[in-house]
Amino acid sequence: EAEVFPVLTPLAVDPGRPFPHISNLSLSLAILMRDAEGISRFARIKVPNVLSRIVPVHDVLRRYSDSLSREEGTSRQRYIFLENLIDAHLGMLFPGLQVTASSTFRVTRNTDMDITEEEASDLLETIEEGVRQRRFGQVVRMTIDVDMPDVLRDVLVEHLELAPEDVYAIRLPLGMNDLSALANIDAPQLRFPPYIPQRPSTLPAEEDLFTAIRRQDILLHHPYDSFMPVIEFFERAAVDPQVLAIKTTLYRTGQNSPIVEALLKAQEMKKQVAVLVELKARFDEENNISWARALESQGVHVVYGLLGLKTHAKISLVVRREADGVRRYVHLSTGNYNSSTARLYTDLGMFTCREDIASDASELFNRLTGYSFPTRYRKLLVAPEYLRPQMTALIEREIGHARVGHKAQLILKMNSLVDPRMIRLLYEASQAGVQIDLLVRSVCCLRPGVPGVSDRIRVRCLIGRFLEHSRVYYFYNDGSPEIYMGSADLMQRNLDHRVETIFPVEADALRQRILDEVLGIELADTAKAQTLMTDGSYQRVLPAPGMQPLSAQKWFMEHSRDH
Repeated sequence: EAEVFPVLTPLAVDPGRPFPHISNLSLSLAILMRDAEGISRFARIKVPNVLSRIVPVHDVLRRYSDSLSREEGTSRQRYIFLENLIDAHLGMLFPGLQVTASSTFRVTRNTDMDITEEEASDLLETIEEGVRQRRFGQVVRMTIDVDMPDVLRDVLVEHLELAPEDVYAIRLPLGMNDLSALANIDAPQLRFPPYIPQRPSTLPAEEDLFTAIRRQDILLHHPYDSFMPVIEFFERAAVDPQVLAIKTTLYRTGQNSPIVEALLKAQEMKKQVAVLVELKARFDEENNISWARALESQGVHVVYGLLGLKTHAKISLVVRREADGVRRYVHLSTGNYNSSTARLYTDLGMFTCREDIASDASELFNRLTGYSFPTRYRKLLVAPEYLRPQMTALIEREIGHARVGHKAQLILKMNSLVDPRMIRLLYEASQAGVQIDLLVRSVCCLRPGVPGVSDRIRVRCLIGRFLEHSRVYYFYNDGSPEIYMGSADLMQRNLDHRVETIFPVEADALRQRILDEVLGIELADTAKAQTLMTDGSYQRVLPAPGMQPLSAQKWFMEHSRDH
């Protein structure tokens, strides 16, 4: 009565009141009633998303139940779903009517934007209009309570113009993502202990950042290493009088981005600033439109990439005049320039001023901002022109070593393994004798352990406190290991339909650290890891008898001060 009832808007459906618009992913109650004359009526109530869906009731229960209070003390917390609370009080919303049936449902609309870039006179305005129209996309799925009466189901199917196969009846609750609200309850005993990322010892706070990069390549392993050095890279460049130009790609930056603020500051300080903003970053379009307009309004050179391709590469370039001439500093990463997700996702980044990588970075930005045609890069593996053939050649090299009896090994870490040609090539490598370990956090379409096909392939998945997001590609190379990292998974979209950068790690110390720690520790995880079985199921990896389980993410948190 005090908080929920005033917010609700019951919507009747009759000749004078048409079936209401059901917004994407909204939760609703469908209600069937009978009036005093016995005529059936239908109505819909949207479960308001301005209220928390998780409603606490433990204080109310204790207030009215002495026995509950004695049994449970004050520690246990109880909650109900908002839709259940509304359903229990429908009589307040429809006085004088008899509710005969009620049930929850949720619709999913097609939110893809069909954009013909060649015909768009202004891509920014076209994307803006696409975002506005997204809420009116066709309904492609409806999930309902498995116990929903057929009469309610039929009404919804008719008005939403659905086919029977578009309806999914599942056990409640619908929209499980709303359970994330439980993360905000006052229960410190259920939370992870706070973790503060560390600044790596290779980047002492008192030392100039550019001096540190000139001394050696620097590896950052987020979130265990602080993201602050990346922000400082932009902030320092913005105010450094010796910096001439800053160029970067922005895919998902989030709100209140300190990096964008630094770019605006750099423009104010008369630097040459060029930014590629990927407007088509799925569900981040509004953020990116806002940042693009803010940057353009200050005179920053903003481009939106190549026609028909998303720019997913994570790369930044700072051009600086120094005593011995102009030097270029580069930051490359597996993750986005997003300070929020840098605390939640595991990613690897590298600072370098190696001339060959810096030259490649300049070539890539010229390709993205101008009419420069694809070129052969010295060190970078760049999609869509070169990444697939170069990755294929690296795997085929391991196959060649195996076929002449030499040790051959691949360790590949990624989010998803989907590309059919890459999967067939890995099968061929297994049959040739290459030992293959795959760390695939999400979708894996390869089947390991198939006799005669993938006997030498093992696939692990690691799900823990942080989302595993980094991509690392290790090749044994007959005793001269090579390691590449970057923005691309082995998926068709990454290899063929996006601008991606995969970069080599050439410093021996960094290569060894990635092999021994990042890959080695994750392959040794016995606390959170699961193994993909031949039949597609997953089994938990357990420690050997008498051994304590090893959590890779916990190990990284405990050892982050060492670097």
